[in-house]
Amino acid sequence: MDARFLYPLESCKIIHLLRHGQALHNVEAEKDRNALLSPHLFDAPLTYHGHQQVENLRECIVSSGLLKRVELVVTSPLLRTMQTAFGVFGNEHEQPNMTSSPPILALEVARDRNIESEEDNLWRPDVRESEEEILARGLEFMKWLWKRPEKEVAVVSHGIVLQHMLYVFANDCDESIRHELCKRFANCEIRTVVIVDKGLV
Repeated sequence: MDARFLYPLESCKIIHLLRHGQALHNVEAEKDRNALLSPHLFDAPLTYHGHQQVENLRECIVSSGLLKRVELVVTSPLLRTMQTAFGVFGNEHEQPNMTSSPPILALEVARDRNIESEEDNLWRPDVRESEEEILARGLEFMKWLWKRPEKEVAVVSHGIVLQHMLYVFANDCDESIRHELCKRFANCEIRTVVIVDKGLV
């Protein structure tokens, strides 16, 4: 028998996870995976196709009514994610009589640091973060997000980061759902999940 559960709304939070549109480093990585380690491509902008993906998603977000429901947008501070966040959720293409867009907060996901200079001493140009490091940051971010007052939030980030955010909760899902939920994100793909604090129910 299929299991169905009821949870009070106050114990739930709706999260829309969005990977950035196609960026220059995605195109270069298709030719050579080592391009992902290039300092030149670290803050790669969206490609023309990436901008088109963003415009198409914006139309879907507006027509579905999602733009009016999202209370906060949290984005990685890299150019490609900010271009995606503002293109999809921002004011730039706002139409008359539409409710105002949600606030957009650029946040380096849960990376605690003592800021002593403007240099990013934690970024290693020759080494990518391990999966364990990404998973730990994803967990800290979700803890931070849960404490926010907003009930419906969009998170614009990078594919691997979004996957690891989902891994945090994957053990509560059936295996078939877990596989589908945690598969690789396509550029400009959005997935919506509901997170429940079972301690409140």
